[in-house]
Amino acid sequence: MSTGRGGSEAGSRTDDGLPALRDVIRAHDLVAKKSLGQNFILDLNLTRRIARLAAPLQPATVIEVGPGPGGLTRALLMEGAGRVVAIERDARCLAALSEITASYPGRLSVHEADALSVNYSSLIRDATGDVVVAANLPYNIATLLLIGWLETEPWPPWWHRMVLMFQKEVAERIVAEPGSKAYGRLAVISQWRAKPRIAITLPPAAFTPPPKVSSAVVVFEPKENPHPPCSVKMLGRVTQAAFGQRRKMLRQSLKSLTPLPELLLREAGIAGDRRAEQLTVEEFARLALIFERSGQSPD
Repeated sequence: MSTGRGGSEAGSRTDDGLPALRDVIRAHDLVAKKSLGQNFILDLNLTRRIARLAAPLQPATVIEVGPGPGGLTRALLMEGAGRVVAIERDARCLAALSEITASYPGRLSVHEADALSVNYSSLIRDATGDVVVAANLPYNIATLLLIGWLETEPWPPWWHRMVLMFQKEVAERIVAEPGSKAYGRLAVISQWRAKPRIAITLPPAAFTPPPKVSSAVVVFEPKENPHPPCSVKMLGRVTQAAFGQRRKMLRQSLKSLTPLPELLLREAGIAGDRRAEQLTVEEFARLALIFERSGQSPD
């Protein structure tokens, strides 16, 4: 998803001296594209509120994915970001972003690229201060991006904090607790490597065009030493097997990993008749560590 809004009447200027975002969208004919997962936030007060969740921003380097016409970009700069590195796939947005670059010399760089193929470690090689990821993510790639950032190696990661917009349903899956319907692989990996929390929930009316669902901003703080210290790839394999057949008991669902899962379950102190949604994040990590030590290796 991308961002944008601010201002009311055509020709008006906002607090940063730039045109209101409605005028920017109109001037550059930036109709949101569903194929790119775009929905624009048109209220600079709201984007500034989101930007403040990423604080402290001075002298941080902020990675932003999908800036669109630049609503969140402008908010991050207004809130004091030392530098913003924006990744935008939609060439239509580049002209609007160049106007922001001109207003903030040396503080904004825009890369026309697919966020899924970017080498983030290379992108931040010359970063000053902490590296923060702040983005109103394109809905169609949001989960893939998140998993990629959570599976970063080596750990602790290159990012120090993430402030990310998701569909509300996805955000609830990220923070879900064991025993809930939303609890699954995304919750386990997110909560093993980070401390996620939902900070803001937004109705469809906050966006243009309004999506069919509500959205939520999730703040992630990385855990320096996730415990137990299993391989994140093995944790992914174990959770995929367990939640892939979540109605089955673990002694059945984990047979896709090993012909004798009960031996490893017993070593982990986990009863074979339990189901995936009943295990805590720590139990999943312990199970992944035991699988790893047994000679199983992630693909």
